[in-house]
Amino acid sequence: QVQLVESGGGLVQAGGSLRLSCAASDGTFSTLAVGWFRQAPGKEREFVGRISWSGRNTDYPDSVKGRFTISRDNAKNTVYLQMYNLKPEDTAVYYCAASYSAVTQTIPGRYSYWGQGTQVTVSS
Repeated sequence: QVQLVESGGGLVQAGGSLRLSCAASDGTFSTLAVGWFRQAPGKEREFVGRISWSGRNTDYPDSVKGRFTISRDNAKNTVYLQMYNLKPEDTAVYYCAASYSAVTQTIPGRYSYWGQGTQVTVSS
């Protein structure tokens, strides 16, 4: 069982930046793809990006492409979500999740392990 813990959320003004971290308890994490999702009140959980186990491949939806970057340090069992030019509509609880799939998965149900989430609030 892989346990994931997100950190780095907070309050930021529009146009600002934040870096979220997702730390894993188990070295198996380095063999798993990791996705980031977000969920705003009253909305469904939304895919915001994914990185392959090696870190060589990343995918992003158009809503965040060019503003969000995912990276990973497998030696530290940690994945990062760097967010730039944040907008009020980016406000949500952000979750990291790990998947055994080698193919990009955008559906939450395809991920086996989840963190507890971290709140990101962007003020206008």
